[in-house]
Amino acid sequence: MVLEDDLKAAVRTIPDYPKPGIMFRDITTLLGDARAFRRAVDQLVHPWAGSKIDKVAGIEARGFILGGAVAHQVSAGFVPIRKKGKLPHQTVRMAYALEYGTDEMEMHVDAIAKDERVILVDDLIATGGTAEGAVKLLRQIGANVVAACFIIDLPDLGGAAKLRAMDVPVRTLMAFGGH
Repeated sequence: MVLEDDLKAAVRTIPDYPKPGIMFRDITTLLGDARAFRRAVDQLVHPWAGSKIDKVAGIEARGFILGGAVAHQVSAGFVPIRKKGKLPHQTVRMAYALEYGTDEMEMHVDAIAKDERVILVDDLIATGGTAEGAVKLLRQIGANVVAACFIIDLPDLGGAAKLRAMDVPVRTLMAFGGH
């Protein structure tokens, strides 16, 4: 619990953002603290140290920061999963659920080869709609999704449980109650 408490102390909470009643968990303070950032990345990759990981897929945008660091630590390539229309080459696309409505994400069609071992990374898992869409997108092109890693879990919203129900192991470093 000491590690979780140390890392939690590095996360800034902003009340009523982006709307009243929401407690926004801001990891930019953790990213700006070299020691906390290093410890978070080390802990995210710990279960897979020494395992063969081919790619790390990061969800736009904070997942790019964390995913790049995780990919470096496990000596894997990095694959960005972006919002629709942001990638220049041929893409594969997946719709995913938002709190109110849907959106689409995509990745390059040739970013991951069939059966490559992939870890999905983002900063936070809440309802799980974005992460669920990313797992489906990765599996659509034949990736073996080894795990999904997040710094923060909001377990009351059920996203991590949703991924586990898809047979994706979930690694989180801390949890906050509420939304």
